Amino acid sequence: MELSTQRRLAANILSVGINRVWVDPARATDVSAAISREDVRRLIRQGAIKAKPERGISRGRFRRRAAKRKRGRRRGVGSRKGTRKARQPKKARWIRTVRPLRARLRELKREGTINPHEYRRLYRMVKGGAFKSRAHLETHLRERGLLKG
Repeated sequence: MELSTQRRLAANILSVGINRVWVDPARATDVSAAISREDVRRLIRQGAIKAKPERGISRGRFRRRAAKRKRGRRRGVGSRKGTRKARQPKKARWIRTVRPLRARLRELKREGTINPHEYRRLYRMVKGGAFKSRAHLETHLRERGLLKG
């Protein structure tokens, strides 16, 4: 049964592509009898002709890839586009180091472990980049006898 004309008309009426026009196989004879745009409109109202939903793009492949990246795969030299500084700016790295150090110093001052004078001195050292991590700061404090344990 030749339905190309009806499909073309329906596609135009429904504002979709020809491939998205669905014709009810049970009503194929009625559809083939439709010769005018009005006939096709009537069949659309009756539900003999419908527009299929848009396909879209599956995110399945993306999710698989993202899961691998989360585990550290697919991040080798050949996959990198930007420089190290572009991928992880110096400033961002600095912020990640300094904020916990300063938070720890505030904590120690609040507890009374270090006096305000010592706090200031250590704060300046943190700003100068003397400590690379909280653990490094803690070892320095232990060596100076400011921390127990």
